[in-house]
This record gives sequence, structure tokens and C-alpha cells, in this order.
Amino acid sequence: MEKGWKEVFLTAQEYQAVIAKEILEEHGIRVVVLNQHDSTYLTFGEFVVYVPSEFKEQAIELLKELKR
Repeated sequence: MEKGWKEVFLTAQEYQAVIAKEILEEHGIRVVVLNQHDSTYLTFGEFVVYVPSEFKEQAIELLKELKR
């Protein structure tokens, strides 16, 4: 990932990554979701959610309920 972006959420489930993205965007935070699933074996890999580094703490707080 480019400099200045921080990982705030990691999941194997695409729907959780989509929900995380929607929550963050609703609060005005830019989001990048990287799909790191293997193209052959879709059960391997994860979705990683990144935000600009200045929003890291806020994003983690907003997503803490989703991680449960």
C-alpha cells in the first residue's frame, strides 16, 4: 500500500469489508479495500481495509463493533 495509508480492518469475508467501507465513508473517511484472495482458491486470502493515516484511530473506533 502507498505511504500515508494505514490498515484498519482485516477480514476473510467480503461482506464485512463492504460494511466497513460503508461505515467509514458515511463518516467522510476515504477508504481503499484490497482483495487479497487467491484467484484459484477463493477460500484463501483476505480483504484489507486502508484509510489515510490521519484517520486511523477514528476508523478503528468506528469499526470496533464490526470486529466482534
